[in-house]
Amino acid sequence: MSRIHQHPVLEIPENRKKVRFFFKGKEFSGFEGEAVSSALIANDVHTFNIHSRSDTPQGLFCANGQCSHCTLIINGFPLKSCVTPLQENMEIFPLIHLPEIPKDDQPLENHRKIIEQCDVLVVGGGPSGLTATIELTKLGFSVILIDDKTRLGGKLLLQTHKFFGSIEDCHAGTRGIDIGQKLETDLQQYSNVRVFTNSSVVAIFKDQKAGIFLENHRYIIVDFKGLIVSPGAREKSLVFPGNNLPGVYGAGAFQTLVNRDLIHSSDRVFIIGSGNVGLIAAYHALQAGIQAVGICDILDNVSGYKVHADKIQRMGVPIYLNHTILSAEGDGKVEKITIAQVDKQYQPILDTAKTFEVDTLLIAVGLTPVDEFYDMAVDFRFKAVKAGDAFEIAEASSAMFGGRIAGLEMAKLLGKEIQIDPEWSEKVEILKSKPGKIYAPLNIQLNDSFQPVIYCDEEIPCNPCISVCPVNAIQLEEKLGTIMDIPRYLGDCTGCGLCLLICPGLAITLARKLDDSSAEVILPHEYLPDFKVGDRIPVTDQTGQYLEDAEVLKIRFNKKHKTHLIYIKSSLKNGPKISGIRVQSPKVTESVSEPSFNYIPENGIVCHCEMITVQELIDYIKEHNIRDVNQLKQARVGMGACGGKNCSVLLPRVFQMAGVNWKEVTTGTKRPLSVEVPMYALINEETSD
Repeated sequence: MSRIHQHPVLEIPENRKKVRFFFKGKEFSGFEGEAVSSALIANDVHTFNIHSRSDTPQGLFCANGQCSHCTLIINGFPLKSCVTPLQENMEIFPLIHLPEIPKDDQPLENHRKIIEQCDVLVVGGGPSGLTATIELTKLGFSVILIDDKTRLGGKLLLQTHKFFGSIEDCHAGTRGIDIGQKLETDLQQYSNVRVFTNSSVVAIFKDQKAGIFLENHRYIIVDFKGLIVSPGAREKSLVFPGNNLPGVYGAGAFQTLVNRDLIHSSDRVFIIGSGNVGLIAAYHALQAGIQAVGICDILDNVSGYKVHADKIQRMGVPIYLNHTILSAEGDGKVEKITIAQVDKQYQPILDTAKTFEVDTLLIAVGLTPVDEFYDMAVDFRFKAVKAGDAFEIAEASSAMFGGRIAGLEMAKLLGKEIQIDPEWSEKVEILKSKPGKIYAPLNIQLNDSFQPVIYCDEEIPCNPCISVCPVNAIQLEEKLGTIMDIPRYLGDCTGCGLCLLICPGLAITLARKLDDSSAEVILPHEYLPDFKVGDRIPVTDQTGQYLEDAEVLKIRFNKKHKTHLIYIKSSLKNGPKISGIRVQSPKVTESVSEPSFNYIPENGIVCHCEMITVQELIDYIKEHNIRDVNQLKQARVGMGACGGKNCSVLLPRVFQMAGVNWKEVTTGTKRPLSVEVPMYALINEETSD
């Protein structure tokens, strides 16, 4: 089985209950409660269904219940396997073409209507949903919190890296997984909140009620006074030949498999998109023992934090800017991908094509808010607030603080006389700030005492290094007057190493002069060391350029921060330049000698549910003079199991390719149903309690 058995940050749980299940009649084993999709991938099953068009295989894409790629026949019903918990003796089959309607000629013998009541219904137990709920429960409101996963925390459960921001506002310097646990523990103090996990809000109604698919088994109605919508975001897909192959994942799905479910899902990954999500996905791959072959972005600059990009390149992962994906190819699964440079019009220059042998392609090109229920609530004139990515796509640090504000805004809507500190909104704006100015590096001269060498030279919202320094040796420059200012060393370092341990970007080292020819450098290292004292290891500068092989003097592990400190001896001239250890050989990232691809971009799939290509859609728009997205339903676009939520994001570009100004097009009617609900569940026919 493809499981992760050791990890530098994550603890491998012991004594998980093993259960057996059957796929196509063959017995397999997995862990009770894990997603069915994860259990299958752990057993090296990657094809989940066969589409009726051209018998095309499909596999996991979002792992978040937002698409239909992972639909399987589970105990006789077509269900999204990524949000269906594994149970003992489950009978699972791939979905071949369209599912059959189960035969049932038995009369209705039992029907039970279940109604729950609360002041506020919170949809989504991620960082913003949790903090909003905590604020409301503090004020005495009764809250029902719904989340479709086994555990609360949302994307926090996927984040093994330390958070940016400030310590006091958003736990900066603490790993996302630990923040999620802390928020859940804080919530458990209150008796006026009920939490339903493995459950989905599937509808809201005009009489101020919501339908809940509870634990994938029962259907209940929740009568509420206020609604907070914080279910997060869905991953954007990308159109290119082969984009429908199993092995093409959203980056968040990959992080779910690797960091939440501890599945060794891949051996070699390539990533499209250099935002923070893509950069962090590469980092998570390396931590899980998976080779990260490269990252490409169509833009001419990295769109994520520079400290993230720097550390990824130091680890040995190249970033190809001004490049785009040409194709993914393979026999039933991704086996190779091809990228190429683009010209000033962002068109690929085929002569520059490079092909890489990989088994997984991660798409990290942005997110779309899951806010359909909020829009419906506004139409129904409910008291409603949205938070987190449903409100605005930003870092989880700002989502936590924004959730607190959303909770208080809801309290005001429900008549509570409270004042929201205006500084809170200012802090949220800072926490979600885009990267700012990049400063030139300083010329560092080493002396006999340790001093921090800081490689954080881009304005980003982060300051934990100054908060933990016991002698205030590091301070912000105060050019902007916020935590966007970059940190500078002022002198009098004690060499305690706290700044190294807490820095989210691993952008600080400690260095000192040993003698006229050598230096000692202390490096933070978030991997299981594959070296020992006395070995010589490859070290790099800030952006990944190899400097030399340095001698390992000492290895120290800090349990609190789950970070190794590696003491090395280097040449004196490189001491102030060394900022990381290369963890992957350059040979891993080499392309094949001759590029191999079939670039027909019109073959890319727009609507994955119905397998409709770019060219088919362009032809249909032209032939029928389409100016209303709803008309595309006649061609089955948007009529699939995802409810048009994924293809709708791609339609503006397709209309443009068809020669139609998107501003002249009427947008489509949203279909907010999030998860299919079996009829037996709607009437609670099998409910005995």
